[in-house]
Amino acid sequence: MPDLTTNRVPSQLSAIASPEDIRDLSTNDLRALADDIRRVIINTVATTGGHLAPSLGVVELTLALHKVFNTPQDRLIWDVGHQSYAHKLLTGRKERFATLRQYHGLSGFPKPGESAYDAFVTGHSSTSISAALGMSMASSLQGRENRAIAVIGDGALTGGMAFEALNQAGDLDARLIVIVNDNEMSISPNVGAFSSFLSRKLSGRTMRRVKRHMEEKLSELSTLGENIRNLLKKSEDSVRCFFTPGMLFQALKFDYIGPIPGHDLDTLISTLETVRDTPQGPVVVHVLTKKGKGYQPAEEKPGLFHGIGPFDVKSGLPEKKPTPPSYTKVFGDTISEMAQTDGRIVAITAAMTQGTGLEQFAEEFPKRFFDVGIAEQHAVTFAAGLASEGMRPVVALYSTFLQRAIDQVIHDVCLQKLPVTFAIDRAGVVGDDGPTHHGVFDLALLRAVPDLIIMAPKDENELRHMLFTAVNANQPVAVRYPRGAGENQPLDRSLKQLEIGKGELLQKGDDLLLLPIGNRVYPALAAARELERLGTSVAVINPRFVKPLDAELICHWAGHTGRVITIEDGCGMGGFGSAVLEMLSARQLWHVKTRVLAYPDHFIEHGPQKILWSASGIDSQAIITEALSFCQSCQKLAN
Repeated sequence: MPDLTTNRVPSQLSAIASPEDIRDLSTNDLRALADDIRRVIINTVATTGGHLAPSLGVVELTLALHKVFNTPQDRLIWDVGHQSYAHKLLTGRKERFATLRQYHGLSGFPKPGESAYDAFVTGHSSTSISAALGMSMASSLQGRENRAIAVIGDGALTGGMAFEALNQAGDLDARLIVIVNDNEMSISPNVGAFSSFLSRKLSGRTMRRVKRHMEEKLSELSTLGENIRNLLKKSEDSVRCFFTPGMLFQALKFDYIGPIPGHDLDTLISTLETVRDTPQGPVVVHVLTKKGKGYQPAEEKPGLFHGIGPFDVKSGLPEKKPTPPSYTKVFGDTISEMAQTDGRIVAITAAMTQGTGLEQFAEEFPKRFFDVGIAEQHAVTFAAGLASEGMRPVVALYSTFLQRAIDQVIHDVCLQKLPVTFAIDRAGVVGDDGPTHHGVFDLALLRAVPDLIIMAPKDENELRHMLFTAVNANQPVAVRYPRGAGENQPLDRSLKQLEIGKGELLQKGDDLLLLPIGNRVYPALAAARELERLGTSVAVINPRFVKPLDAELICHWAGHTGRVITIEDGCGMGGFGSAVLEMLSARQLWHVKTRVLAYPDHFIEHGPQKILWSASGIDSQAIITEALSFCQSCQKLAN
């Protein structure tokens, strides 16, 4: 285990500028380098936050891959990508590693714009095999010899897309290498060692060469030769599959090697060299690793350290600052409270029980809780089936992951007008995870879907009432709410049903109407107070509903002031502001001047939420600045 108490410059890592520098290192040198890499990752993530346990678990695997394969010519694709910190340190980014996940710093995920060694953007699960297969086929079509290697976790293999890619790869007999990083399988040391030995003997370089030679010779014989060949293959496969989990992969026409110990550099290197030097079709290498390897707190609590904020290295305890309850916690508490008296409520999530706040629900109502794995499409249609039989499913997903199931939302839920509630967590920018995880597209994607009600609470108390309203609405409803702490508002003891499509007037005014949605309501109220002090009379409405809009309330005050500014934590194209513009046009309020404050037509980089809100012009100060400029320009036009 690396020494975590010293601040010395890592001696081995300091000499590494690229993977070229590790290819002649001895195994002992690589082990020392692994210690250095772990120490840098631990100390950096303790300051910046990040995905610690996944990255610590693949240090040796990363070293072996870069040692054996000719990256970046050989394409290395990390599924999800949150385990790529060692990869970044080895590929010319160690001097900038302290900026990990900081504004204008290194991304926490692979990013081709950072390095040629990052072959593909990955931030969503189960995509690596599809991407690697495409790269492999492109190389074949272009007459190139480079390889494509996908590293995918056992959790990501629950995603249907991974199996779609495996199915096609086997059919194409593609030159593809899939590394299954298995950090959850429970195999005792003896069974694991024997299984590894047996599989390597059956799949070693010599055995593979002999097997191909025998198959070629037997195929030249009569039908008897073909029968013998099939019998020999069936015998080998049955023995190997009896002791290993390779049956599924072999059914998909992959050669299977493993499981092998994922922290044993000698075994990793020799196995990968065998795979590298075998010029044939798709191969799966099953590698057993330990999440959090080398840091005891992360080994003991890999879930906590999967993605963690700043923490104390010595104790392993996260830094805690007093904050109001998060929207996620309020959601989880409220759904559990509702389920106490409504037996129709079931909760569904996609491998995000803790992330979506459903631990309490899972504990209290185990028969009514379903974690479907990384399978958002299935989660939505599964919910539709439940709803069709009288249940009231609540599907809790991050906004960025709901994108993967838009077809199911439209076809399986809304087309049938089924009472499914979508609890859309992490709506808007999420901060340090960046563009692969920002939830800025949900309003634009969902607003066009018929029969779908869309709500966004201004605070945690309103979230409670919206959830109650959604479950009892008897039609599809989406409730979107942001990452992080609420507004520290007191929570009503009793839940009430909101009138569908009715907003609330928070403040009257004569010169300007501010229309903020969701978490932009309180910044807009703060801006309105300052604008009043500066002599501008501002009306503020909390629309509550993105669909249907409260046309009567909004149009009355839009007509009264003649000027409207909409503000949203979402993309401008097709979002909330667009809905308001369409409504004003339909009402023929062409004299009303409008401005839309939202994210521009490009992907938003990573950084703290407050910085991103400010940089994108949707925080209080930006609203004030825009309002003064807007009113001034409108006055000039009037004159």
